[in-house]
Amino acid sequence: MNRILIVEDEEAISNLIRMNLVRAGYQCDTAGDGITAVNRLQEESFDLVLLDIMLPGLNGYEVLDYARTLETPVIFLTAMGETEQKVRGLMAGAEDYISKPFELTELLARVSTVLRRYNKTARRVSFLDIEIDTDAMTVTKRGEAVKLTRKEYELLLLFARNKNRTLYRETIYENVWGGEYSDRGRTVDLHVHRLKKKLDLEEHIIAMYKIGYRLEA
Repeated sequence: MNRILIVEDEEAISNLIRMNLVRAGYQCDTAGDGITAVNRLQEESFDLVLLDIMLPGLNGYEVLDYARTLETPVIFLTAMGETEQKVRGLMAGAEDYISKPFELTELLARVSTVLRRYNKTARRVSFLDIEIDTDAMTVTKRGEAVKLTRKEYELLLLFARNKNRTLYRETIYENVWGGEYSDRGRTVDLHVHRLKKKLDLEEHIIAMYKIGYRLEA
């Protein structure tokens, strides 16, 4: 499931967007200002950011600059609809620019297009000698099927879609198990350990001390 961060300081608009994206099958989180948005991007993994320009704290262009360092695509969603503003946003690196007010069907179409462009909705995800079929929810290594539990599969897919990027334990837990993270049961560590053994990834899934894990591929 693709995860989208909605950065919008008007709560009513943010809730409307989130409700419709969730209905369309996306997982959504929100931030009401630029500083919170950057903190969320730093600590968690997102497939796309819907970003207003006029924000408290940091403005949309500043948040965009940070998102680009993470290679996270951004769609500007703003009332500033003049051609000059659109050109500035696209030249700064935004993938698309939608002016308010907008049709929700148009928003959903553009979200889908950007996710496809970044291969976030690919049916097959491959790295090293491993291939994941997201339709069948199966995994093969060198062409041989590997049996994984549901949580191991979701954990592997999360790593595969965030190759060469450090993931916080909190981020991993929230994406795979949901709810608030607690390290008392060492759930994340135990599942990562089993996954590494099953797929011979001991040298590729690296533990980052007191932080989380990183798939180097």
